[in-house]
Amino acid sequence: MESELESMRQYFNGGNTRDASWRESQLKGLLLFMREKEAEIFKALKEDLGKHPVEAFRDEVGTLIKSINFALKGLKNWMSSEKVKLPKIAILSSAELVPQPLGLVLIISSWNFPFGLSLEPLIGAIAAGNTVVLKPSELAPACSSLLADVMSTYLDTKAIKVIQGGPSVGEQLLQQKWDKIFFTGSSRVGRTVMSAAAKHLTPVVLELGGKCPAVVDSLSSSWDKQVAVNRIIVSKFGNCTGQACIAVDYILVEKRFASALVELMKDSIKKMFGDNPRESNTIGRIVNKHHFLRLQNLLSDLAVQKSIVYGGSMDEENLFIEPTVLLDPPLEADIMTEEIFGPLLPIITLEKVEDSIQFINSKPKALAIYAFTKNEPFKRRMVAETSSGSLVFNDAVIQYVADTLPFGGIGKSGIGRYHGKFSFDAFTHYKPVARRSFLSDFWFRFPPWNIHKLMLLETAYNLDYLGLVLVILGLKRSTRNIHVI
Repeated sequence: MESELESMRQYFNGGNTRDASWRESQLKGLLLFMREKEAEIFKALKEDLGKHPVEAFRDEVGTLIKSINFALKGLKNWMSSEKVKLPKIAILSSAELVPQPLGLVLIISSWNFPFGLSLEPLIGAIAAGNTVVLKPSELAPACSSLLADVMSTYLDTKAIKVIQGGPSVGEQLLQQKWDKIFFTGSSRVGRTVMSAAAKHLTPVVLELGGKCPAVVDSLSSSWDKQVAVNRIIVSKFGNCTGQACIAVDYILVEKRFASALVELMKDSIKKMFGDNPRESNTIGRIVNKHHFLRLQNLLSDLAVQKSIVYGGSMDEENLFIEPTVLLDPPLEADIMTEEIFGPLLPIITLEKVEDSIQFINSKPKALAIYAFTKNEPFKRRMVAETSSGSLVFNDAVIQYVADTLPFGGIGKSGIGRYHGKFSFDAFTHYKPVARRSFLSDFWFRFPPWNIHKLMLLETAYNLDYLGLVLVILGLKRSTRNIHVI
């Protein structure tokens, strides 16, 4: 491994990845892979996660094709130096920001969106001109094999490598020196990544998770209510069966609206997934037995079981859990203290919808907050008084698809951001380059010191050009009560 990584580092140092032509060719190779191997991608996602092809296209294939095209269109502009405005006093001087690739970078992705969470950061790393090692998750083996064995034939393998393996391989990779590490996964593993990166002072992007709340106001229009419920249901149960970091984790709603909300949710679940969701082929399965048992354990508390108002059935053999809605489970139960990451949706009732702000602020910062409301003062309070990776009004998950919005967390939900040009920025160093002429100088910055030079420095820093002229002409004197030798 060390010799391969050294070869990749030397390949980067040789300048092979810096030209726009190389970057474009790799992005086009990635695009060709997505288009030519679409059927194989659908098959792998079905095998690993039970995803329907339409869901797979919506959440991974389609979004990646969009992202690659966005990068290809913007690449030349992204690579261009940006002139920086200097104050007028800096005569015969200029400055710019020059985007440069970081070097050899590591991407460790997650299993729930095995193509999207692997290739979305890879697009940025390639566009920025880096050499890249990608380690996909071993928990999605069919997808991992497709990335390693097939995608590599479309790319420059001297610069881009896919390394498969479990935790031991991940540990080996983390022991190496990288110019950046991009990790998507749990907070527990994120701490390990950050600790390993600290040994080499390696910068990191950590895309983690957390409990993403949805606040549902007592909407007056029946249309608004139905739209809100549909969007919540699809974002919870229709995205990898709730195994998504930005899926709605729990709902906050006023008590007086709770029963109506539950009934609307029951109808919406039946319309989307049928009376027998396991047989409908429109909802995926839990990734493995370990995660199945973890979710089963969340419902093992008798008080939690009593709070179930819809669903709750489980099929361990087929790793299937029915979409399940709970009303007011105990707040101290695991289901309300741990990230659920599955098709279990608690509803917590409050006296007033405004109380949701205090409830949310009492928890670790979320990756996303979703608020379904038409109350403008409440919206302003949500923006001003809550902190999260993103805040979406009247929808959920859609922020992930927008190339012009950064995606990332804050606090325990993550460090750094990507998507669109933000992915390019994540793997780029913007080097400031300043240029000066020999024909002008700020002579008063050199010793020996006197009160006159102090006045010149003060007026210069304040960009007081008239004052500067007056000091030079001796028409302005200092009022400072200091002794300057």
